Amino acid sequence: MRHRLVSLAALLAVIAPAAPVLAFNPSESPAAATAPQTAELPAAPASELISQVNIPWSRFTLDNGLTVLVHEDRKAPVVAVSIWYNVGSKDEPAGSTGFAHLFEHLMFGGSENSPHSHLQTMRAVGATSLNGTTWFDRTNYFQTVPTPGLELTLFLESDRMGHLLGQVGQEVLDLQRGVVQNEKRQGDNQPYGLTYYATLEALFPEGHPYRHSTIGSMADLDAASLETVRNWFRENYGPNNAVLVLSGDIDEATARTLTQRYFGHIPRGPQNVPAEAAIPTLAEPVRQVLHDRVASTRVSRTWTTPGLTDPESVALSVGASILGGLESSRLDNALVRGDQLATSVSAGNSVFQRVGMFSYSATVKPGGDAAAVEARMDAVLADLIQNGPTQAEIDRVVTQYASREIQGLEQVNGKASALAEGQLYANDPNFYRTRLEAYAAVTPAQVQAAMSKWLSRPVYQQVVEPGEREAYVDAAAAPSGATPVQAQPIERVARDPLPVMGEVQNIDFPAVERATLSNGVEIVYAHSDTVPVTRVAMTFDAGYAADAANALGTQSFMLAVMDQGTTTRNAQALAEEQERLGASVSLNASMDRTVANLSSLTANLDSSLALMSDVVRNPAFAPSEIERLRAQRLAGLANERTQPQGLANRALPPLIYGADSPYGRSFNGSGDEAVITGLTRENLVAAQQAWIRPDNARIFVVSDLPLAEVQAKLNAAFGDWRAPSTARGTKDFSHALPATTARIVLIDRPQSPQSLILGGQVLPVSGTDDILALNNANTILGTDFLSRINADLRETKGWSYGVRGTINLFEHQAPYLVNAPVQANRTGESIAALIAQYERFLGPDGVTPTELDSTLKGATRSLAGSYETSGAVLGALMSNSMYGRPDDYQETLAGRIRGLTAQQLDAAARAAIDPSRFVWVVVGDASVVQPQLEALGLPVEVRPAQ
Repeated sequence: MRHRLVSLAALLAVIAPAAPVLAFNPSESPAAATAPQTAELPAAPASELISQVNIPWSRFTLDNGLTVLVHEDRKAPVVAVSIWYNVGSKDEPAGSTGFAHLFEHLMFGGSENSPHSHLQTMRAVGATSLNGTTWFDRTNYFQTVPTPGLELTLFLESDRMGHLLGQVGQEVLDLQRGVVQNEKRQGDNQPYGLTYYATLEALFPEGHPYRHSTIGSMADLDAASLETVRNWFRENYGPNNAVLVLSGDIDEATARTLTQRYFGHIPRGPQNVPAEAAIPTLAEPVRQVLHDRVASTRVSRTWTTPGLTDPESVALSVGASILGGLESSRLDNALVRGDQLATSVSAGNSVFQRVGMFSYSATVKPGGDAAAVEARMDAVLADLIQNGPTQAEIDRVVTQYASREIQGLEQVNGKASALAEGQLYANDPNFYRTRLEAYAAVTPAQVQAAMSKWLSRPVYQQVVEPGEREAYVDAAAAPSGATPVQAQPIERVARDPLPVMGEVQNIDFPAVERATLSNGVEIVYAHSDTVPVTRVAMTFDAGYAADAANALGTQSFMLAVMDQGTTTRNAQALAEEQERLGASVSLNASMDRTVANLSSLTANLDSSLALMSDVVRNPAFAPSEIERLRAQRLAGLANERTQPQGLANRALPPLIYGADSPYGRSFNGSGDEAVITGLTRENLVAAQQAWIRPDNARIFVVSDLPLAEVQAKLNAAFGDWRAPSTARGTKDFSHALPATTARIVLIDRPQSPQSLILGGQVLPVSGTDDILALNNANTILGTDFLSRINADLRETKGWSYGVRGTINLFEHQAPYLVNAPVQANRTGESIAALIAQYERFLGPDGVTPTELDSTLKGATRSLAGSYETSGAVLGALMSNSMYGRPDDYQETLAGRIRGLTAQQLDAAARAAIDPSRFVWVVVGDASVVQPQLEALGLPVEVRPAQ
């Protein structure tokens, strides 16, 4: 690493002395210059959209200081329970970095009156959206539960708040410390994974509350003693330091009764006054050059800015969106679409309670001139500051923001989070509304003034170049905190028994209706009026499996080009229209299907469908766009080969399916460099004509409008679409699968503090088979938080942040995949432990009565919250269609699941999963890992990462 001081003002003076040639006007980019002149589509005004954002609430405070917010929403028999504690990593004293996050993990280990994993207990309750997070300013815990499980949930949350420490002993601390350190390794192991630490240290002086990352340092985590950690709880987790939000199938009177019953006895604790934090200004600009095993150079600029409640934070956030946050941003138009110096750009204003960080960045095109990229991106910012944004740009930002807020209201937990954040940071649950109105009211002059004020200060410039990292600072071999020390005794307080959970009613899945467009395309529809939003998915029987074995990447590249220009609108115009409408039109694929997606505010549905139709029916395949996107795709492939998951995902499929199988390629469809290099416009047009056509399509819709109205709008957009004369594409799954035996392919990725293990086999089942028993067996074996494999490697051994074994439900033969990122020095032992767990489960130690009871309860009770959103309903409609399921499939699940037996689960797993056929791909540092793997006695093949 090397540091060099440089003046940004001097830099800009050199690159743009008179500046007019580098000044940027959004209407003068090469992309804009060739834009077809198409009239703007009609759009509802932002004021109409904002009027739809509303979360009614009531508030009361218990005598012990617990603030309770209640939002009543009877759309479904579920309640979101969300607790936000007024403490985060900025409140950690020196030497205790990472404690807030470490304690979040400890909170999931059970409590004195429920001494089992909180996640496992809540799984049996039927919780969805279940998790906890820590950030600079807060720690929160949340779950959405069926209404009959509310009292039990409140008991468990109150037990964690008031009766935790008797469950937190040295063994629990040591285990979760190891899990957190593996979480840190997992993030650090990614390309650019160490850059955020450098940014914080450069911007904030020693002792500043925001100078250290939330994950903390290995040394401080090593040193955490049991009594120090317990004191963190005593000092910060009292009821008077928390906000509890109940959102959903509940009213204020019930909330008062239940919260008093379960939380009222907990005594007040110390009141945490969040750490004050000045907004620091660098004495002079700082330039820092880092090196990492990355494919492309990335350059960025960052300043500190005001916090969440400061009026200028909204203007800065709007400015950041215009600069590099919108798809139509200034940086996109200048560097990606225009000069094509960069493969990607971004900008954002990250806003915390006390401070913010405004940053923008660009990833240099491989082989490109980093200095030219820096000059251009700085000139774009300078022009925006000098001349300000246009009102049209601001309007697009506001519409996009309002659209996100409206769609966020669909989940009761989303509304709970909005209320909690406002109460915690601004003492006002309506703060979400205040901020939305501030977005709507901001003017070009305010954006210009705020950016000029805050971004004219000395800047932190970071450049990350390809190369070797500095030596990684890992955890100590034997953490100093692991030695037991004398801790204060914990006095346990007896409570009434846990409440008994009532019966959960069967899910009431929306009625499915059907209609047909005038050209014969079928519409599959369900009604949802929770929010005024319509979601449309037009599916095509294609997907990545449609690529021939010698043309990998054609489908995904074709879709990328389709998304970047039509015969009536170029890429910039498409982006601007979506932003004006608050809509999202996207083209993507899975292994078996290609999908054109639309998410639209219903008020703008006509225009949004017209835009979707233009993208699907009228792709331009402009040669300039093909070449631009080709360069981006090749850069993406190079970047994929620097990522542990990308390397593993490319290596495993051909090993288990064979290279000629439609499934024997990377499941993300990114393709092959030689193929992408050679694809012509004619190739892409031919692929589009073969697969993206009405005789290969089906439309799925979830909307607050009735079907008849939706059908009419779809007919206007797609009813006259006719199939081309060329033949429709076909896929060939006749290739024989290779006979696999257990072996290891090691991909050497030096300087990896963690190894990624990806193992798997092809199962003798397909998506159209009834695999309900197999899925529930695998919940116990591989997917649940306390599945056999995750409980062993994470919760018992502490070698991983998380391990999963999943059935990827393809339409044809499905793969079974084990994904296990583990600390490097435990790689060989981890594979041995995984194999042992599979052999025991599939042999003498099958499903236990306790596992069966917990799994079946969780699977049935969670149905109530599984289809809370229109997106989840839309996904169910599409899955039912692809896998040949009846329309009432979701409503039959509970009864079928309740009838499953341990014997059925064991039989299904033993008939399908065979660890002796697993091929294991390991991405890690061969100098550390290879001896461990060779000790396993399995064949080991070593490959380079590149």
